[in-house]
Amino acid sequence: MADALSVIPASVLRNLSDKLYEKRKNAALEFEGIVKQLASSGDHEKISLVINLLTTEFVYSPHANHRKGGLIGLAAATVGLTSEAAQHLEQIVQPVLNSFSDQDSRVRYYACEALYNIAKIVRGDFIIFFNQIFDALCKLSADSDGNVQSAAHLLDRLVKDIVTESDQFSIEEFIPLLRERMNVLNPYVRQFLVGWITVLDSVPDIDMLGFLPDFLDGLFNMLSDSSHEIRQQADSALSEFLQEIKNSPSVDYSRMAEILVQRAASPDEFTRLTAITWINEFVKLGRDQLVPYYADILGAILPCISDKEEKIRVVAHETNEELRAIKADPAETFDVGAILSITRRQLDSEWEATRIEALHWISTLLNRHRAEVLCFLNDIFDTLLKALSDSSDEVVLLVLDIHACIAQDPLNFRQLVVFLVHNFRVDHSLLERRGALIIRRLCVLLDAERVYRELSTILEGEADLDFACIMVQALNLILLTSSELSELRGLLKQSLVNAAGKDLFVSLYASWCHSPMAIISLCLLAQMYQHASAVTQSLVKEDINAKFLVQLDKLIRLLETPIFAYIRLQLLEPGRYIWLLKALYGLLMLLPQKSSAFTRLRTRLKTVPLCSFNGDQLKRASSGNPYSQILCHSGSQISEDGDITQDNGNLQNGINFGSRLQQFEQMQRQHRMLAKSQAQSRISSASLSKEEPKAEPWRIPTSEGNRPLSRSSRRGVGQFQI
Repeated sequence: MADALSVIPASVLRNLSDKLYEKRKNAALEFEGIVKQLASSGDHEKISLVINLLTTEFVYSPHANHRKGGLIGLAAATVGLTSEAAQHLEQIVQPVLNSFSDQDSRVRYYACEALYNIAKIVRGDFIIFFNQIFDALCKLSADSDGNVQSAAHLLDRLVKDIVTESDQFSIEEFIPLLRERMNVLNPYVRQFLVGWITVLDSVPDIDMLGFLPDFLDGLFNMLSDSSHEIRQQADSALSEFLQEIKNSPSVDYSRMAEILVQRAASPDEFTRLTAITWINEFVKLGRDQLVPYYADILGAILPCISDKEEKIRVVAHETNEELRAIKADPAETFDVGAILSITRRQLDSEWEATRIEALHWISTLLNRHRAEVLCFLNDIFDTLLKALSDSSDEVVLLVLDIHACIAQDPLNFRQLVVFLVHNFRVDHSLLERRGALIIRRLCVLLDAERVYRELSTILEGEADLDFACIMVQALNLILLTSSELSELRGLLKQSLVNAAGKDLFVSLYASWCHSPMAIISLCLLAQMYQHASAVTQSLVKEDINAKFLVQLDKLIRLLETPIFAYIRLQLLEPGRYIWLLKALYGLLMLLPQKSSAFTRLRTRLKTVPLCSFNGDQLKRASSGNPYSQILCHSGSQISEDGDITQDNGNLQNGINFGSRLQQFEQMQRQHRMLAKSQAQSRISSASLSKEEPKAEPWRIPTSEGNRPLSRSSRRGVGQFQI
């Protein structure tokens, strides 16, 4: 200390801490001359002591004016050292850097000024302190004092110039610091960071692109900044990097792909658009390199397909098609299970377009990697079945296409139909809303006969009799009305003369027994009019309630449709089709006279030319055994449907109709027992709660199930419409 004081006059030291700037400035100039003389004589030991004096007695002084003077003195010492300043730089720069955090804004300002002057002298030698200087400038860019900010900006520009000229700058050492600062939210700091990224990227010898994954997320984060200027600067930097990626032969797509996937789900519209645009370019450029991230990228694209912003939707659609065009091999890094998991989650999306594309992906995977997809079938099957309840018809049709593709294997076909019936059982609304669409589509995709046989087999053993009845009625209506099932109807029409038709009739019969109207419809369709008449007469045991009459009304309406045009034409020959006539009259007798169905059927029967009957035919038709009669027509023995046959008692073309009638009656007996049990349960429940049982509004008053309808009751039933 004494050696230093002997070199520097007391007046210089006194003026260096004066409150007046001019005095401090003049003292600094004198200080500069003293250091210059010491440097010229090569006395660096004394120079070191002088710098130490400035540091301890001035820069670290509790008095602000001393600190200001000390900073000016250090800058002056550097100027005096000129080319020899490098060997004292550690001793000079560190105190200045410490002053950047001084509580006094004027001290911070002088620190910026001092470091600026030091940097101008040492230039490239300054680089060894770059990280510390960068960190200090980063903080000063957000300083509360405007003058300090301005001074920091001047220093920042000088440092940038020095870095761009230097060959000593280490990007590897700088990147960790940059990555750490990228999450700062202060707008001034963000501008500072983007500025440095842009400058460093412009230097040919600095490979910023190679380190892009380290700060890419921070740049994307700035796209949603409240400041338009910051958003614009970040977007400009990102655009430049994307252009460099397009022109670069080697890019690390993997780390950046993870960042882009996350940013594609940003709540900020501009961020989403930029992220999906980058993903689009990555898919085009990277292709096979992105296979390990296939599922993640798909997970980002699918939600964007339904984005509210049209630009995002357009880019997402394009990217989706590009990604689908990449044909990867599961034997390598292509994870079929991960993609199926993504598509399964997207099937729960609230947006129809996203659900549709998810289904397209499942279909694509089935076509390309069927074996692998089937390995994960248990993971997606329930979700696919749930999708059958979707509000969108297009979604449902696509789901059915996928189910049909899966069901090409017999085991999967059986599983599909079983699960489908189960879903209809637990959700009757699904059967009402989507039943016809689902069944018809499956019949087109998987062969109608195969579908109906499997459904019949399942329903034959169905424990829930009420559901079985509803399901059979639905299947029967589809069978009778759908254009897709015309071949199946044609086959059933030939049941008495065609072995395949007979086999199908028998296959359906067991489950159709759950519904009287379904059985009668099936018999009319198969032209088994004797059996239709027998079944109609057996209905005397049924409880003729509103549900029964609604189904009967539907059947009468169907008789007037083009499907049953052949029946109406057969009525022109009542002598030949007497059992048909008897069956129709039996249905007529079951209807309330005031109902529209009664009027419709009676009107039709009035047109039958009864003059073609003869007495013997009428006797045979009323004998009470519909299976022992063979009608004579044109000299041949002909059954009631006009086909030549032999009298085999109850056996026609191998079908034992007597046994079938017993089967039907047994099934209806089970339904009656269930209805009785349910009624008793309701009565018991009402008694326990001490409430009067409420009359069912649809119930028709009867005595023992067969009491004639009163006038008022008939009038009410006659109003049932479909």
